Amino acid sequence: MPEPVKKTVSAFKKKPKTTEAVIGGTAVFKAETEKPDAKVKWQRDSADIANGEKYVITADGSNHSLTIKNVTKGDGVVYAVIAGTSKVKFDLKVKEGEAPAPPPEVPAPPPEQESAPPEHLAESQLPDTRQDLTGLFLEKPQSGEVTVGENIIFTAKVCSTTLLKKPTVKWFKGKWMDLASKAGKHLQLKETYDRNTKVFTFEMHIMEAKPNYAGGYRCEVSSRDKFDSCNFELSVHEAEPVSEFDIRAAFRRTSTVPGGKKKSGAGRSSIDAGEEAGELDFSALLKKSSRAVHISTEPEVDVWDILQKAPPSEYEKIAFQYGITDLRGMLKRLKKMKKEEKKSEAFLRKLDPAYQAEKGQKMKLAIELANPDAEVKWLKNGQEIQPSGRYIFESIGNKRFLTINHCTLADDAAYTCVVGGEKCFTELFVKEPPVLILRNLEDQMVMKGERVEFECEVSEEGAPVKWEKDGVELTRIEALKYRFKKDGKKHILIINEVTKEDCGHYTVKTNGGESMAELLVQEKELEVYQSIADLAVKAKDEAVFKCEVSDENAKGTWYKNGVEVKPDARIHITHIGRMHKLAIDNVKPEDEGDYTFVPDGYAFNLSAKLSFLEVKIDFVPRQDPPKIHLDCTDHLADSTIVVVAGNKLRLDVPITGDPAPTVVWTKSEKGISSKPRNDQSTDVEFIADLMKDVEVISNADGRVHVESTKGHCIFTIEGAERQDEGVYSVIVRNPAGEDTADITVKVVDVPDPPQTPRILSVGEDSCVVTWDPPLFDGGQPVLGYVLERKKKRSYRWMRLNFDPYKELTYEAKKMIEGMAYEMRVYAVNAIGMSQHSPASQPFVPIAPTSEPTGLTVDDISDTTISLKWRCPEHMGSATLDGYGVEYCKEGSDEWIPAFEGLTERNSVIIRDLPTGEKMLFRVRAYNMAGPSNPASLSQAVTIREIMQRPKIWIPRYLRQTLVKKVGETINLVIPFQGKPRPKVTWTKDGELLDPKQVSIRNSDTDSILFIRRCERKDSGTYQVQVQIENVEDTANIIIQVVDLPGPPQTLKIMDVWGFNVALEWKTPTDNGNSAISGYIIQKADKKTMEWFNVYEHFRRNNCVVSDLIMGNEYVFRVYAANMVGLSLEPCYSKDSAYIQKIGMAYKRPIYKEHNFLEAPKFTHPLVSRSVIAGYNATLSCSVRGIPKPKVTWYKNKMDISNEAKYRMFSKQGVLTLEIRKPCPFDGGVYMCKAVNDSGEDIVECKLEVRSQVIKEEIKK
Repeated sequence: MPEPVKKTVSAFKKKPKTTEAVIGGTAVFKAETEKPDAKVKWQRDSADIANGEKYVITADGSNHSLTIKNVTKGDGVVYAVIAGTSKVKFDLKVKEGEAPAPPPEVPAPPPEQESAPPEHLAESQLPDTRQDLTGLFLEKPQSGEVTVGENIIFTAKVCSTTLLKKPTVKWFKGKWMDLASKAGKHLQLKETYDRNTKVFTFEMHIMEAKPNYAGGYRCEVSSRDKFDSCNFELSVHEAEPVSEFDIRAAFRRTSTVPGGKKKSGAGRSSIDAGEEAGELDFSALLKKSSRAVHISTEPEVDVWDILQKAPPSEYEKIAFQYGITDLRGMLKRLKKMKKEEKKSEAFLRKLDPAYQAEKGQKMKLAIELANPDAEVKWLKNGQEIQPSGRYIFESIGNKRFLTINHCTLADDAAYTCVVGGEKCFTELFVKEPPVLILRNLEDQMVMKGERVEFECEVSEEGAPVKWEKDGVELTRIEALKYRFKKDGKKHILIINEVTKEDCGHYTVKTNGGESMAELLVQEKELEVYQSIADLAVKAKDEAVFKCEVSDENAKGTWYKNGVEVKPDARIHITHIGRMHKLAIDNVKPEDEGDYTFVPDGYAFNLSAKLSFLEVKIDFVPRQDPPKIHLDCTDHLADSTIVVVAGNKLRLDVPITGDPAPTVVWTKSEKGISSKPRNDQSTDVEFIADLMKDVEVISNADGRVHVESTKGHCIFTIEGAERQDEGVYSVIVRNPAGEDTADITVKVVDVPDPPQTPRILSVGEDSCVVTWDPPLFDGGQPVLGYVLERKKKRSYRWMRLNFDPYKELTYEAKKMIEGMAYEMRVYAVNAIGMSQHSPASQPFVPIAPTSEPTGLTVDDISDTTISLKWRCPEHMGSATLDGYGVEYCKEGSDEWIPAFEGLTERNSVIIRDLPTGEKMLFRVRAYNMAGPSNPASLSQAVTIREIMQRPKIWIPRYLRQTLVKKVGETINLVIPFQGKPRPKVTWTKDGELLDPKQVSIRNSDTDSILFIRRCERKDSGTYQVQVQIENVEDTANIIIQVVDLPGPPQTLKIMDVWGFNVALEWKTPTDNGNSAISGYIIQKADKKTMEWFNVYEHFRRNNCVVSDLIMGNEYVFRVYAANMVGLSLEPCYSKDSAYIQKIGMAYKRPIYKEHNFLEAPKFTHPLVSRSVIAGYNATLSCSVRGIPKPKVTWYKNKMDISNEAKYRMFSKQGVLTLEIRKPCPFDGGVYMCKAVNDSGEDIVECKLEVRSQVIKEEIKK
């Protein structure tokens, strides 16, 4: 039950009163607050009043006033003043004529009359105890007032930006009345939606209000797992004429507002009328007085004080004197006022009315006891809770705690705490867990035009999710651009043909979390694997320009001297894969020119020159020595040319000489190569003769071309490589002489990949990686490094830095704990970025667990100690490897491991400890990240044995006779306590057990008796004894092994008459060690011998079989039945019964009048019992006798018929004596005596009352 609400304290010392004013006059209302700095607000018909010409508001310390100037007829309405949580209403009555003198000040009423106490509020006005209110309202409906016949609108606004679906709104009146079913002429519910602000507006329209519309209302809004509610009031006023102020109005049932407040009379005094307030009004029956009633200046009289002090016989007189007409409401009010809350004798603090926890969380219920030694029981849905790993009982002083670990939906129940005869109750509500994101989105970097898929996995199949891009929700309206796909728990966002505008952060949201990933879109860079080369072609030969690019789908256009080349019979343009070719057959002089290939969509082109060779023979009469015309031809100064690997190297050397000189090119790597193989230089020689017919010589692989023309010698290398670096010498000779020049060529390239990165350390979401620089820097200094990472099971690499990082050690952050990652590194120089290094070994960012919890001492001896603890609250993503236990002597800092390695158990026994020494112990949890913080005992423990008396704890089901069927297994587990380990002895009926038939296993805390297949001979009383030195404890266990009964004996046909046969038999000689519960009687016609049941569960030893067929001969048989079943064999009748045919007159036999008188006889005796004190006990027996005997019960031969402690019952001959909560003094000999005119009979038994066993708390 919820605790009563505390009474509020008024914020006013003096309240304004209802007053009168004439038209054109001035009205003044005054109020005084408790605090001088209190903020006061004045209202007119629930609307705030602002200071102005009409209304003058003043405040002087704690004194406040409202002055209304130039009063008109319309000013005669309800006013209110608000300070803090207190609100006082009053009226202004406007009349014609002179303004009356202001009434003298009336003493302020007691605070409890200012407003109805909270405990009398209606249910709709009690504080909302529903938990998990999420604040969905932007604007809540406010309380309002309306006059009968007018309209009023209540408005609620809800923002939907954070909601996954449209909110649902319900309107209620009172606690349960749903107004959706009441919509009609007087009530309309409307809703609108603003797409710009994403705000829902819900309205409730009340038209032509009636007095019974007043009361408390509630508005509830919900959206999936989110909920919010708001309470508000509606007051309906009647247009009443000015009438006298009478206390009778407090009980006129004309208009009720929530909480039991009633509006009545001109003064609108608020009096609690209780729960039965309705629509009755008895004041109409009273005769109105024609005299004008003036407001009394006498001090107000508290009628309730008079009623409380008066005897009940005076209530009616006082009610008539003060005009109270609702006597029933008055009596209920007095009853509530007189009722005092009964103080609990057992509890200082009870459980809260309700608790709420999420699934998987831990919940702790706490109480405080008046008696610290009182025994506490915890119940769940009426069933006692036993301590376990999930349910933990704790006791600290007079406080008791029930801790529920890892709450499940099964823990959503009602819980009860029982202390002696008192109980306190609570409810635990377990909330379903939110939808979690199990696999996060991954960052992606793609090229423009590719397809992108963002994929995540949630914890619940089919759960709704919301996708956003840079905070803007993606809707299905944009389905042409985005596609949303669900596959079980997987949710996929597909973006087709991404563009630069699609770059940004994409987020998937559920009600339990969100995941964000970044999309980077890069422009495609077309790489040229082979460029077109210059050609020199003779007449009628074929000229072929070809190039190779990285994109097979890239198209292009060929141009000659800026004019597009069109294919024809001589010109062929082909595109196969990455190769683009332009072939010109039968070359003519007009084909000479500059040819260009331009890829579509890319801002670059490839150019080459086609030269037409003509053979001319000229006669040169004179000779000139050859000459090389370079900028630097001196042998002492070499010219160096730098070329990027992969580009074309073209050396165009102008030469002169007559006759045309012969050109010889040589290459030497001596002094140029960064890694010379030996001291000798390797020369490569290319020779070209300058002849009129222009001969071109190239090397074997076709990359190197030497072309000689008139006045020039051109040396070309297609796609320069690192081995092309060196000193190139050109030598020109003719008969007139020779000339030489050296040209140094340096080929620069991207660096080699760095060495495999190594992971130095890992953290919860970070790691530190290092690597070695590349072996070759590409001829240019390394500017820095670029790092990438990826999840082990993913194929997408995520770049960690975009600017080159100059150090060789990097700390990567923002990783997911428990996820395996790999790292790789690129080297960057002025030429570009190298290939990536090999991936590092996979690593997992993890953090150590939190410390273990609940470390306690479980047991202790002279040399050993047993410790136990619970798992850490925060396990992290890595699996727990185990626990390490250490100990040290008090005052020492040297911690010694208790054992080698780790243990996976939550308990450990440490042996070989020094006796009497004070020791400290601590436990650490270990995972891949290392040890956690230690969990230590609060103080040192002295290693010493603690003596404990032996005690047997018999399970409840063994305190009564244990019944087993023949062939079943008997497995008895008898727990006990005692230190040191007690000696356990089993006996049966005073004799030791045969180990061949019975197996016994003993441990430190229990003993087990095991019989694989029990027999009848195993029935008896078993006694178990535990003994420590001279102290022992014993317990008896009664076992009854039952079997099928034997067949009944001697079935006889006693008489045959008409269609009836009388049968009689004797009970079986063997009842199967169990009482015979009944018989089954069957009959069979001797012709067919088909057996049919006549009676089932028949209890007597004789019966009459009726409705037999005349002319047939019958035989009979009987089966016996007990709790095990039917006897294997029946008992057959030796004779048969022939049913005579009716052919003669039946002569009724003459019988002697039977004497039905019978002396009392007990058919079922009393059974001696042993019961536990405090629990009701019953003694039962059955008696027969005619006439009905008189029954008297005795205890120790004393008549107990008139004692209140005992209750006697008699039903159909079954007599029951109930003993209410017996104590040890109620034990003794109980006797039942039955007496009638024919005699008497007596039966008696013994009753033993055992005291309750209270477990001793083990001091730890």
